[in-house]
Amino acid sequence: MRNLHCVMYLLRPPLFVVGLAAWLCLSASDARGQAVDPADPFGAAPTSSATQGQPQPAAPSPTNSTAGAAAPVNNPVNAGAVPTAPPARSNTKSVLDALMDGGIVGLLIMCLSLVSVGMVIEHALSIRKSAVMPEAFLAEVEPLIASGSIDQAIEVCYDPANESLAANVVLAGLERYRGSQFGFAEYKSAVEEAGEDQTGRLYRKTEVLGLIGAVSPMLGLTGTVLGMIVAFNTIADSGGMAKPDELADGISQALVTTLLGLIVAIPTMVAYSFFRNRIDSLVSEAGNRIERIMMPLGRRGT
Repeated sequence: MRNLHCVMYLLRPPLFVVGLAAWLCLSASDARGQAVDPADPFGAAPTSSATQGQPQPAAPSPTNSTAGAAAPVNNPVNAGAVPTAPPARSNTKSVLDALMDGGIVGLLIMCLSLVSVGMVIEHALSIRKSAVMPEAFLAEVEPLIASGSIDQAIEVCYDPANESLAANVVLAGLERYRGSQFGFAEYKSAVEEAGEDQTGRLYRKTEVLGLIGAVSPMLGLTGTVLGMIVAFNTIADSGGMAKPDELADGISQALVTTLLGLIVAIPTMVAYSFFRNRIDSLVSEAGNRIERIMMPLGRRGT
């Protein structure tokens, strides 16, 4: 009976309503604590009923949270742009710089090239028909010999303006003819000896070109060996871990000197062969012409 009075006491309208209202408030408070805040996308930890009455620390403001780091800026214009590399520095060498990579050997080869050019110009001026057998001299001395004016012909040969292979050969034959009792039989041998001597002088002039053409590739090969020695020394100094740019100096010297040697040797040998063939042609033509001019001397002895 007492229990029934207690239950009735608890179920009285005012107390029941107050208890139900308190329970609904606690339930609503728990639901708000578990809801996701739009400003916090990762969600906040639910606030337990035990800590609802305690003060909660304030959330950091946006200004304070970004004070130490800059917030990422999403620029729609640059979003798809591809970053470009900075322009590479130009390392292109000039022709003079490339030639200077040859070192001392390359300098020697270039000096030989200058000598070769000078000799080619000199040979082009001296080894030609007008210099070997000038037509004016031959036309002047031929009638003198035919008429027997040996002294006048000798004076014409001594004229410095007529200095040439043909003049020296004709002079040797005329002097032998005039100075010997049997000159009509000996002048031919004098002409042949003088012709051989003059021809030998022309050939000896071209030997400089032949020497340059033979030495230039050897100097280029010497530069190649020196450049490879430099490259291998670089590898040894780096413990076998040399970079390509460290080996570039030695390899560049090797290639440049080889190239310079070939550039000088090839045209020099071509010029050497050309001038020797020209000498053969001019000497043969001059010999035939001088033989016809000196022929009256042989007929006088018969």
